[in-house]
Amino acid sequence: MVQSSVLGFPRIGAQRELKKTTEAYWSGKVSRDELFKVGKEIRANNWKLQKEAGVDVIASNDFSFYDHILDLAVLLNVIPERYTKYELEPIDVLFAMGRGLQRKATETSKAVDVTALEMVKWFDSNYHYVRPTFSTSTEFKLNGSKPIDEYLEAKELGVETRPVILGPVSFLFLGKSDKDSLDLEPITLLEKILPVYAELLEKLAAAGAQSVQIDEPALVLDLPENVQAAFKTAYEFFASKSGLPKITLATYFGTIIPNLDAVKSLPVDALHIDLVRAPEQLDAVLAALQPEQKLSAGVIDGRNIWKSDFAKASEIVNKAIEKLGKDRVVVATSSSLLHTPVDLNNETKLSDEIKDFFSFATQKLDEVVVVAKNVSGEDVKAALEKNAASVKSRAESSITNDESVQKRVSEVDESLGRRAAVFTERSKEQEVEFKLPLFPTTTIGSFPQTKEIRINRNKFTKGTITKEEYEKFIEEEIERVVRFQEEIGLDVLVHGEPERNDMVQYFGEQLKGFAFTQNGWVQSYGSRYVRPPIIVGDVSRPAPMSVKESVYAQSITTKPLKGMLTGPITILRWSFPRVDASQKTQAFQLGLALRDEVNDLEAAGIKIIQVDEPALREGLPLRAGQERQDYYEWAAESFRIATAGVKNSTQIHSHFCYSDLDPNHIKALDADVVSIEFSKKDDPNYIREFSDYPNHAGLGLFDIHSPRIPSKEEFIQKIATILEVYPIEKFWINPDCGLKTRGWEETKASLTNMVEAAKFYREKYAKKD
Repeated sequence: MVQSSVLGFPRIGAQRELKKTTEAYWSGKVSRDELFKVGKEIRANNWKLQKEAGVDVIASNDFSFYDHILDLAVLLNVIPERYTKYELEPIDVLFAMGRGLQRKATETSKAVDVTALEMVKWFDSNYHYVRPTFSTSTEFKLNGSKPIDEYLEAKELGVETRPVILGPVSFLFLGKSDKDSLDLEPITLLEKILPVYAELLEKLAAAGAQSVQIDEPALVLDLPENVQAAFKTAYEFFASKSGLPKITLATYFGTIIPNLDAVKSLPVDALHIDLVRAPEQLDAVLAALQPEQKLSAGVIDGRNIWKSDFAKASEIVNKAIEKLGKDRVVVATSSSLLHTPVDLNNETKLSDEIKDFFSFATQKLDEVVVVAKNVSGEDVKAALEKNAASVKSRAESSITNDESVQKRVSEVDESLGRRAAVFTERSKEQEVEFKLPLFPTTTIGSFPQTKEIRINRNKFTKGTITKEEYEKFIEEEIERVVRFQEEIGLDVLVHGEPERNDMVQYFGEQLKGFAFTQNGWVQSYGSRYVRPPIIVGDVSRPAPMSVKESVYAQSITTKPLKGMLTGPITILRWSFPRVDASQKTQAFQLGLALRDEVNDLEAAGIKIIQVDEPALREGLPLRAGQERQDYYEWAAESFRIATAGVKNSTQIHSHFCYSDLDPNHIKALDADVVSIEFSKKDDPNYIREFSDYPNHAGLGLFDIHSPRIPSKEEFIQKIATILEVYPIEKFWINPDCGLKTRGWEETKASLTNMVEAAKFYREKYAKKD
């Protein structure tokens, strides 16, 4: 009998219960006990759902109140000293590390002021993890019992689970050294951390766990020799300990072939590989398995929402069975289902035809079970026939193809993505056009999305207010934002985006070729959830999308105002993309649609246009090679297709955040000004990497995901650090990202302090002149 396995399940709750309760806890509206109660209910529902679906191997410890990597850091005591000195409750330490904390002293508690740790993308997904931060003074020890507690919690409900933990090599390799230990290479801490991992495994075994899932996703990356060697050190250490649970070593998001020598002799019970993203690795992995070692075959997509093709999945699994036998093969999701929405049954507005294309996390439980039953020889004929009909229907659907869009893409040539003049020539015309001061100040785009904005948007959606009433409200919000920016002295304004629900969804809703969900929420980080649009066909722009609001905002101010768009790669990566068309083709279609919008903005008098590409790094193939080089080229070209049709005097901006960025990649976009997340970076080398960027740049000066307010002096000090290596004539002053998640009071205070710091440096350098 072939078993079925799910590597992890979404932890947000079917109705976003976790978000609502967590944010209520942060604002003091619910107690810690109430927060923990909701977490327990979500975990119980997830385990019962999987058991009832017939899944054989169910994960535990896949739940987190913020981020599972941050959970592990806290569990292993990888907590920088700055978070321990305030005597916070453990859950509040976790939140402080994730989002920062700033509060005044009370009769019962100390004043707290601490910034968040760095947050970056989890491989090439849109999930963000909090990067473990190590110091020479880090003392590894078990700091709690979360994995054991949750294993026992499931057991009490009658559900036997397999605890999941990020492995020691990936944990160290994906981390960073703290600012007081910049010369520390985290992987050198392996021998210190292994006994603590072993202690955790011993405690899981004592609790009754027969097996554990240890994730080592770093195995799909290009690894230096010392990191490859670390796998043998780690897993032979575990094998030397008696009585530990059996280990399933899990990889996902790519192929392990270049690192196969590092794992093929490891003493683990099973190896999990992603056969959705990298089906080509199957033969080599089968040949490398040791006698009796099992294969967990990841054939149900954990990253996308398209219905699986049971015939193709079964064919792959049967190939493994032919080599290993049924007892040594497990049918599994390719990765955790964290990256997919919870339940398709919550969607009531999708057409029957389009809804039949999709499978969300709950439906994927049935998929993994059906494929396991099919390859085991059980009778699932009806399910197979229904699935085959769905797959055929989607392939033949008229929704997918638009000949006019396909023709336009076929006619793209190099000249379409090239500005009329190089930056040195354009910048002279822009200096005359805008007459901006030294250290020009701006924001990234969005301003707080208040409760009033959400209420009015909801009323308009439900039809309880008219279009005219809603548009009047939006204009009032835009004027409020514009007047505030004028009041504090920002140099380049934005309209604040009150009409936008999400930076991708808003545009996707106005583009042909997209479908949308009501409840297709996916966790991006912490309590930030998104509803990714779904690209179901060829993409085009039927009408202007943002011109009206931008023109109104510019009409009420004499200062230059940016038109705000989301770039082609970010729309592609932050949607669920098609799997029946290349990502390059989809990016070019989006680039052409945005080109029409950029040109319309310029024609309407908008002279600065920002096309954000925060997902640019996220789309980069995980390994070096031709595929990565090709991506560099077509990703940059899709951006230039969108932006290169404007006059020299029109200034093109772009924005990037929460990624390890390559300056050469950004340079290829040929944007006049770029803004880059910087507030959580501790490494001065990061500044130097951008010091020779030929165009203008703003390194973000405060963390918009944190409620803390930097002082004017803090801004001055951060700018001073940057100016040690960065040319003053190129440097813009801006936050890390948009301000939609912040409240107005903290937004006002932070931006005011930021502008005052810019004024300080203008005066300083004016005196030098």
